[in-house]
Amino acid sequence: MVHSGQPLAEVFGHLVTDQTEAAQRYRSHRLCPFNNKVPNCTKDKAKDPLGVCSIYHENEPVITCPVRFRQDWIIADHAASFFFEDGAQWTSLTEVRLNDANGRLAGNIDVVLVAYDGSGKVVDFGALEIQAVYISGNVREPFEYYMDDPQGRAFMDWSRAPNYPRPDYLSSSRKRLVPQLVYKGRILHSWKKKIAVALSRSFFATLPALKRVPREEADIAWLIYDLKLRSEERGGAGRYYLTKVDEVFTEFEPALLSITIPSPGRVEDFIMWLQEKLDDQLEPPPTNQTVEKPF
Repeated sequence: MVHSGQPLAEVFGHLVTDQTEAAQRYRSHRLCPFNNKVPNCTKDKAKDPLGVCSIYHENEPVITCPVRFRQDWIIADHAASFFFEDGAQWTSLTEVRLNDANGRLAGNIDVVLVAYDGSGKVVDFGALEIQAVYISGNVREPFEYYMDDPQGRAFMDWSRAPNYPRPDYLSSSRKRLVPQLVYKGRILHSWKKKIAVALSRSFFATLPALKRVPREEADIAWLIYDLKLRSEERGGAGRYYLTKVDEVFTEFEPALLSITIPSPGRVEDFIMWLQEKLDDQLEPPPTNQTVEKPF
């Protein structure tokens, strides 16, 4: 068990406690084992990548890199089963540009799954969006500190350091998930194309309750994953494997409304807060007087 003060779960695809030859190779060469567009990790900076795949929060790993969801491409299999009929021929394309009616960029779709017939003609497609979690605090400092001595600092205690890194679920939904659904999602929905969203269980748990519908009536499939630890046969520290733990089917508009419309609190509580702020502002400052020769 990693010390509770260790914020890093996986670095360059391996547990921070993994000192096997393979783990050392991935760290020394800054490699990504999760189907990145190139063999190396490119997170944050291509020449000096921030190779943190997941962090610990309340002793559970939380995925903070979207590429981490590409392990073995199981997310594509799960999305395809929602998009297409059994037996369909399909392939996947990554980072596909999506324009609006005026030719302006609405965004890039993380993964487009394309079904095709025997002659290679496109017959259907669906969009798969990947939602990792933003981090509040500073994760590069503990990462660089760990990388200076991976063996000696595998169990480091970073809990007293300022800006301890934590998952920021609110920013993840407001700055990432909501814009995805508002801009790209509305275009896809107008075309009557299905959407799948891959995200972690802990992230999904922070979203408002979504009205579920049967699979055949759904516009969106929420594919919910955890990282499950498996022991390695050759005495390593084990590896985390992406594992689907649930799937939720919703219609597009009700889901969008649930996520984008806040639940208002009591106006009386807001007025009370305003009163406190006003009282602090109007309270006269203390009078400072200089007393000459007090003794």
